[in-house]
Amino acid sequence: MLAALFIATQIHPGIVQPRVAAAPIARTTLFPKLHAGQTFTYYIQYRSKKNVKTESRVVTPTGPQDAESDAQWLLRVEILDVHPQGERAAIHARSRFQSVASAMAQNNTGATQTSSGSAAPSLESKPVDFTILPDGRVDSVTGLADLFPDQRQVWQVWLRQFAIAGVFPRDGVKPGQSWKSSEPEQAPSPIVKLEWEKQATYVRDEPCSAIQFSETGIVTPKNSPTQSCAVVLTSAILKQKSSPKDTTPGDFRLHDLRTTGNASGKNETISYISLQSGLIVRVTEDAHQFMDVLVAKADASNQIHYNVEATGHTEVLLVADAPASKP
Repeated sequence: MLAALFIATQIHPGIVQPRVAAAPIARTTLFPKLHAGQTFTYYIQYRSKKNVKTESRVVTPTGPQDAESDAQWLLRVEILDVHPQGERAAIHARSRFQSVASAMAQNNTGATQTSSGSAAPSLESKPVDFTILPDGRVDSVTGLADLFPDQRQVWQVWLRQFAIAGVFPRDGVKPGQSWKSSEPEQAPSPIVKLEWEKQATYVRDEPCSAIQFSETGIVTPKNSPTQSCAVVLTSAILKQKSSPKDTTPGDFRLHDLRTTGNASGKNETISYISLQSGLIVRVTEDAHQFMDVLVAKADASNQIHYNVEATGHTEVLLVADAPASKP
């Protein structure tokens, strides 16, 4: 077609040929498309390591300690209510953790069994209710304090990904597009005014599929139905907006404490988002954060110096509704 137009232009130089406009690339809204009563499950694997160096004039200082975690959980989600607002919605939902071992036993036998053959508890956590607003913010969270610390951390990672499209451009996104956003750090910290500056890129579309359970563990069945997912790469940099000479949070001042120091961090996340439903199908996140802070009484007595380095790796995988067939 282009060659024919070029030849025609050469033969008839006095005739202005019309331009052939390229078809515009359609934008996609990746916000979850959900309805009340819908349920789904995510398998989450979380590994973290925290190294803490402490120098103190206090004999037995309290504060962050070395820690290492390697946990696997299932997170079952129930959509309680959805209030559409244009291409987005306010989503009210309930989530509950369940141990992977308990879920596998239920999947293979129809009921969880102990080693003696009697029925065993499902090892489910208390529910966490929450609302996701159209802009991705989370409101009305109840029950989070009842979870174990690792579960709270995992839940927050999952929720940040589940609601990730809330911070995408309102008019939708297209392959090759990049955009920026920022949000304050929500976790309590002795350093105020920490903010995540993010740059996301809609890299391309790829086939994707949910995982399933088998008697040997988590698998991706060869014959499982596939769908098309938007692959989004997000780089997040933790920026400190406060002066290193005074980083004191309000609750520290109430206890006559002062803090100084600095914090930094970087997270790299790859998200696979279903083009059909807007659900997160797969997420991999690697995090590396650092904090160097001095906590002291207002008169400079009882100083404690913390040097904290933390790394984390999280995988979030959507679990297919149908159980894997037994051999």
